[in-house]
Amino acid sequence: MAQKNFLILLFLINLFGTVYGYLWYESQLEITPTIFIPFVPDSPTATLFFTIFLLFFIFGKNVPYIEALAITSLFKYGVWAVAMNLLTLLVNGELMWQGYMLIASHGAMAIQGLLYIPYYKIKLKHLTVAAIFLLHNEIIDYVYGMMPIYSSLSLYQNEIGYFTFWLSIFTIFLVYQLLKKYNSEEL
Repeated sequence: MAQKNFLILLFLINLFGTVYGYLWYESQLEITPTIFIPFVPDSPTATLFFTIFLLFFIFGKNVPYIEALAITSLFKYGVWAVAMNLLTLLVNGELMWQGYMLIASHGAMAIQGLLYIPYYKIKLKHLTVAAIFLLHNEIIDYVYGMMPIYSSLSLYQNEIGYFTFWLSIFTIFLVYQLLKKYNSEEL
């Protein structure tokens, strides 16, 4: 019962974080063309996938496509946000308290997705869909200019896009390797 209580608490924390994340993107979503709106709020969408996973997991059900989207996007966007906030600190020489909060919360976001890897029922077809989703998002962000707005980093958009592409590739590779290690069934 304690584990179920913890999962419910984790579900509520992620649900609250998801709602807060979508609100954080509100000003950017107001200027985003409608067709791109689903692809702009990266981190809250990642936590939404994980929240959905948790809801099903509490009831003993697996949703492999959601699990694949959750683990890949949680890790990638968690690491990405930590890196962007550290880069902001490097460029500006300071970081507001919200930046430190984002480093902590997104670092935790990246870790929590990995912690549940023994419970995922992801197969190669699920990971392939998640990989396409991540890479498609790179096109939307860096070809169509829908990446998250970090005004002090605007001079580095090409380098950030390049870093983000390789972070996606690393994420897909890492998740594949971890699934092979922890998943007793054939991937």
